[in-house]
Amino acid sequence: QVQLVESGGGLVQAGGSLRLSCTASRNIFSTNGMGWYRQAPGKQREWVASIGDSTRYVDSVQGRFTISVDNAKNTMYLQMNALKAEDTAVYYCNRVPPSPRYWGQGTQVTVSL
Repeated sequence: QVQLVESGGGLVQAGGSLRLSCTASRNIFSTNGMGWYRQAPGKQREWVASIGDSTRYVDSVQGRFTISVDNAKNTMYLQMNALKAEDTAVYYCNRVPPSPRYWGQGTQVTVSL
């Protein structure tokens, strides 16, 4: 079973940047559509970005976030720029559509004003 491990979160001021990583125990990115999801306090988990035949983004991050994959490293990235307080959440990676088997611990992103 593939394991996905998210990392790269932290505390950043509004307007700052972070790069999240999602490392897989074996290559999964070249054969599956993959995505980033997030769950803010008191809210349901939402899809943020996906990559496969094309890249797609939720409207709220379009133009600020960039999703990419390095198959040689079995790693998917989410470059987040111009961060806003409303981006504060736990970020997860998973397949698109998500599989219950692949939810990991996530990585916390906190954006301060």
